[in-house]
Amino acid sequence: MRPKSGTLTSQELEIMKVIWPLGRATIREVYDHLCEHRTIAYTTVQTMMNILETKGHLKREPGGKASVYAPVRRQQMVVSSMVREFVDRVFDGSARPLLVHLLKERGLTEREKRELQKLLGKEEE
Repeated sequence: MRPKSGTLTSQELEIMKVIWPLGRATIREVYDHLCEHRTIAYTTVQTMMNILETKGHLKREPGGKASVYAPVRRQQMVVSSMVREFVDRVFDGSARPLLVHLLKERGLTEREKRELQKLLGKEEE
């Protein structure tokens, strides 16, 4: 049996990106937010949020008329886990090929280069 993956599907991540800044939300609130950007069925949002609860990413808090869902882990923790899993899977655990790929494919603005140099300088200290 494979270990449980911390990686979210694109739909799950989209839902979590709505909930994280809010801190907690009902299915209706998430649905309304997603509808501003694309067409999605209410029942799809409901199903996905129930899956996120089953996977341990959300916890349901009973509310008045509707249950309220809150994230179990902070966004930075989930993103870090997803990036680590991606680097392990795609680049055999080495971040260097990922950085080289990003630099070649995406390029960096001068500001981004300065920020990166600052970060690298801090790492050396």
